[in-house]
This record gives sequence, structure tokens and C-alpha cells, in this order.
Amino acid sequence: MVKVPSPDLPPPPQAAAPVVTASSTAASAAVRPRPVIVPSLARRVAEAFLALKRSSDPRHARFVTYSRSLHRKESPVPGSAAAPTTSPGRRPAAASAEVGGICSELIRLDTTNRGEGDSEGERAAAEYVAGLLSDAGADPVVVESAPGRASTLVRIAGTDPSHPPFLVHGHLDVVPAEASDWTVPPFSGAVEDGCVWGRGAVDMKGSLAMTLAVVRQRLREGRRTRGDLVLAFLADEECTGEFGSRYVVTEHAGWFEGVTEAVSESGGFSVTAPGGARVYPVAVGERSTAWMRLTAHGTAGHGSKPAPDNAVAELCHAVSRLASYRWPVRLTPAVRALVTELGDILGEPVDQDRPEEEAERLGQIGKLFAGTVRNSANPTRLDAGYKVNVIPGSASAQVDGRYLPGLGEEFLATVDRLLGPRVTREFVNHEEALPGDPSGPTFTALADALRAEDEAARPVPYVMAGGTDGKSFARLGIRSFGFAPLLLPPDLDYQAMFHGVDERVPVAALEFGTRVLDRFLDTR
Repeated sequence: MVKVPSPDLPPPPQAAAPVVTASSTAASAAVRPRPVIVPSLARRVAEAFLALKRSSDPRHARFVTYSRSLHRKESPVPGSAAAPTTSPGRRPAAASAEVGGICSELIRLDTTNRGEGDSEGERAAAEYVAGLLSDAGADPVVVESAPGRASTLVRIAGTDPSHPPFLVHGHLDVVPAEASDWTVPPFSGAVEDGCVWGRGAVDMKGSLAMTLAVVRQRLREGRRTRGDLVLAFLADEECTGEFGSRYVVTEHAGWFEGVTEAVSESGGFSVTAPGGARVYPVAVGERSTAWMRLTAHGTAGHGSKPAPDNAVAELCHAVSRLASYRWPVRLTPAVRALVTELGDILGEPVDQDRPEEEAERLGQIGKLFAGTVRNSANPTRLDAGYKVNVIPGSASAQVDGRYLPGLGEEFLATVDRLLGPRVTREFVNHEEALPGDPSGPTFTALADALRAEDEAARPVPYVMAGGTDGKSFARLGIRSFGFAPLLLPPDLDYQAMFHGVDERVPVAALEFGTRVLDRFLDTR
């Protein structure tokens, strides 16, 4: 294993960042004027972070050397043709040089979100992001929905006030990682075998790093989008979004005035098809989210006594019925269109009457639609009892439910039938699906940017099995595309790394992504 040791990088800035709290905005929540972008105290964060640069502290020199080494030492994607070339001086060389270092630093900021309000590190990450943007001349603001639950917002003026603004959003938090399962420490940000390793490399600090690197270079070069460019780096996506996207669209909606479209996570990465074609799925929709808490009630008593209404037993029976239920296959128009297009790319039809068998046959390509041909309800948590010889009076479970567009009533009716009359349900999180519609110039621009950097690219629209902050922004009439462009090795199962062990992203793929994203922003 080739190792590039992570240097003793300067810690994230600890200076005070501008904070707008929930309480400070409550009185004016109903008033949503066009935001006035004013000089931000976030510049203090940048000044604290950049003090090393102006001093003789050797840590800054090691940081610069480290970032540049990522760019120099990385080779083209293994197993692929030579890395696509671009016009000299046309694309952001500096952004490519620093994207790996930014990704590594973001991973080293542990932003684990355990759910139910239990999170850490989001404030430090928000300040780090604000410092990078402020250093490049932007005026970001850090907003807090609750102590420590911070997001960073910035709106960069475009060259044409009459042109529609555009949003790029992503989340700072990550799911937990069990260190003993990993090859490398999950919050080390280690660079090994040409990849940045760690929790969030895929979901989604690699994407954040690409956005930051590209925007920083464009600001330094004085290259503005035609319309305003709005950036949102958010807390709490890995739970309900209550402290992140839901908060900002409710309490800070003015930042997004005029925005109708956005890009975010979970799309734009390459998947090598049988025969060698490189398919780039661009997400245009999502399934609905229905996280539920199930509760069974019974009579509490001694564990040695008969218990005809044992709450634990009743709950387990209900959960078993739900988990073993085989939901019917339903191909939505968007999924049917994807399957048809994949057949055209492969040069052979994909049997739409047997989509799950076809998905298994097609391997990684099949994963693009395997999770979106049925509703699903997966039990994920159980909570019952407090001592082995005590029958509890209640027991509960949590279920991650997802359903296809238009099937909400059918889904919930089926859940209720399977649970039976002695188990109740309540929503922990419920958000309706985003319809899958690739029509319009934005999808075309995303596809063109991919093809400009990879002549073998075959962009296709797809629907995500999971969900993103896009559902929150849809409340403001904003349509989100999943687009985090990466040119990946054919043998890398990137989709399996979402929330997985040994999460990692190739540095060369991040560099490719900066070039694609820069091209796309030229069209905004």
C-alpha cells in the first residue's frame, strides 16, 4: 500500500464566526426581503486560519506541499483511458491542486450525526468552510438553529441581476463510523493508494471540497456566474434536516429568493457498464421518505408469569411481518425511461418485466434502478425493556420506509395492515417524493459538462432510492439535481461506500470533478 502521510496540518480556526441563531431570527421569520450581502465577521475566521500563512510557522508550508503533492503524484484513473485533457489554462488547475487537501481536512473534522439532536462538529466545519470562502473574497454567514448546529450560507453576486440565481447545496454532517471495522481511522482523512479515506469522503465531503475549490478559484480570478450563485453548507441532513435545510428554508428563505434550480449530492459519478461504456447517472428525483416509530403496548409484570399481551412479542411479530413482506414491483415513468436508455447504451434490451433479475445481472449498472422499483420498509432499531425478569409495558421499533411517487396511500395502508391492530405507528420524518423529470436546459448543461471532460461519458437521468436536502428546498419551489461529478475506476463499487466501511474517493476523481463543475458553472 502506497501511503502519503497526512502532515501536521493547522487545526480548523477557533475564532468567533458570525452566527445568526434561531432566537435572533424568530421575530422576523415572516419577513423575507431580498438578502443584502454585507461584510461578514466570517473574515475573522479566515484571518485566524491564514495567520499561519503570514508567519514563519512551518505547518503552513507542509500544508501547501501536501496539497500540491496530491496533484503531482496522482495518475489517471486505473483501468481507464488516459485522463481526458482540457484546453491549457481553461480549467482550474489551482482548484484541482487543493481539492484533495480540503477533502482531507473536512473529514478530519468529525461531524458525526447520531440522530435525535445528537451531533457534534458541525459548528467547527461551518466555520472552516466560512474561512475558506472568506479568504477568497466572499462574505459567508454562519447560522445556528441550536447550539452547535451550524450551517454556512453565502450569496455571490452575478454579472446580470436579471438572470436567475442558482444554488449549490450540500451537508456537513456524516453518519457514525465504527473505527474497529475500518482499515484506517475513519476521521483521519488519510491519503493512501491515491484516495482520500474517511467517513464522508463519498457522502459528501468530497463533493463539498470540489465546490469550495472551484468557487475559491473563480472568485480569485474574478470569474462570476451570470446570475447570483448561492451556496449552502448544511447541518443535519443525515437525520431529518430539522437543524439544517428545514431551518434555513424556514428562517432564512431570503437567501434563496429567485432560485428555481440547484445541484447537490448523489449523482454524476461514473459507473462502467459491461462493454466499457461509462454511464454517469444524474439524479432527477427521489423516493418519498417515511421514517416511522412503531409502538406495542401490553401489561407489565414479572418475567416468570404468563403474558398473553407481551408488548415485546407483539412488536416482534409485527416487525417480522413488515420486514418479510414482498412489495410489488412498480416502474415509474422515470425509472422505465432509465432502464430503456441503459438498454440502448448496452446494445441489448433490459427486460422491464423482470427488473430485479436484470439489475442483479448488470451488477453496478443494475444498482442504478434496483432500489427504485419497489416501496420498502426496513426495520432499523428496537427498544424494549430494562431488566431480564421484567416484562415491559411497551416496546418500540423504528422503520425506514420509502415509497415511490404517487403510492403514499397504498404504502401506508399496507403498513397498517401488516402491523395489525395492537401496534401503532407515528412518523419520525415524512417527506414526499421529488418527481423525476430530466427535461430542460439544466440537465443538458450538466450532461454537456461531463462530455466535455470525458468523451466516453453517457449521462443518464435516474431516481435516487434514498433522500437528500432537495426535499426541503422543494418547499421553496427549487428543483435539485444530484450532481457530484467523479470519473471512477471501473472496479470501484462507489455506490456501496455510502454509509459503508472504508469509505474513500480517488483524488484524481475529485480533480476531474472540479473541471466538470467549473464548466457547468460557466453556464449559470
